[in-house]
Amino acid sequence: MSTAVKLTAFIGGLAVAFAAAAGLGYAAGPDAERIDAVDEHGSDHDMTTTSNTAATGAEDPPGLAMSRDGYSLQLADGIVPAAPDASISFTIRDEDGRPVTGYETTHDKDLHLIAVRRDTAGFQHVHPSLDADGTWSVPLDLSLAGGWRVFADFAPAGHDALTLGADLSVAGEYDPLPLPEPRTTASVDGYDVTLDGGLVPGTSSKLTLTVSRDGRPVTDLEPYLAAYGHLVALRDGDLAYLHVHPDGEPGDGRTEPGPEITFYATTPTAGSYRLFLDFKHNGRVRTAAFTVEAGTARPGHATGPQGGSAHDHEEE
Repeated sequence: MSTAVKLTAFIGGLAVAFAAAAGLGYAAGPDAERIDAVDEHGSDHDMTTTSNTAATGAEDPPGLAMSRDGYSLQLADGIVPAAPDASISFTIRDEDGRPVTGYETTHDKDLHLIAVRRDTAGFQHVHPSLDADGTWSVPLDLSLAGGWRVFADFAPAGHDALTLGADLSVAGEYDPLPLPEPRTTASVDGYDVTLDGGLVPGTSSKLTLTVSRDGRPVTDLEPYLAAYGHLVALRDGDLAYLHVHPDGEPGDGRTEPGPEITFYATTPTAGSYRLFLDFKHNGRVRTAAFTVEAGTARPGHATGPQGGSAHDHEEE
């Protein structure tokens, strides 16, 4: 089969997949009006979604919409070739179509970009550079072809925090992978991360992640983006987005630098979620991934996390 035919078939398949994912998102909308978390200061972080009726006629959980509250995420290119150092550029535009150049700093950065393949086989949390004209740019490892979702997590100057999402097609041979089975430990670069806790829809659920290395607890985790750990949760299917920060922060007089990192999160619906934990030790940021089933188990008891997708990278 020629490259052109393969690319055409791939893009056609993505269109069907994205349409199905959008349908899932809208079906879940009435149950997904509010997501509560605990931010890095240990206080409630209200992530209540706002109305997006002008664009969709329905309310969406964070990350499912490209536009919200008059702001839009616009990728420079929606289709890119597979590459380990693909250059991605985008702008955040206001209601008049002008690129936004003023941002509030949140967790040490003006904007956080999350990139994840639709089957969650690839995940990256990076921090782009902003040009004077309002264009953000960053290299991404897009070695895996397929449909990707990118999330911009930011706060425009004078505005509350927003999470906008956009689809990105990575051309090439696409080999989708099944969702990993739940397990309670993830291993990365000689570190083991154990997850204790479950997710109960509509309830603040406690998740405790314990980091060890060579069988010994890690008690000297390093601050990364003003916290000892960052957690992103994505709902399987439509990739509804939840960015959670831990209970406490470095230097607050009560939070220890490991081995435990505790989060409180509320998921909007039952179902499968992928959790991605970023933590820093010995100057490097590692990412451990889990699959968790949100159901009716009591908070504090594991409902089935998975460890299999993990990587490390230099701090950005």
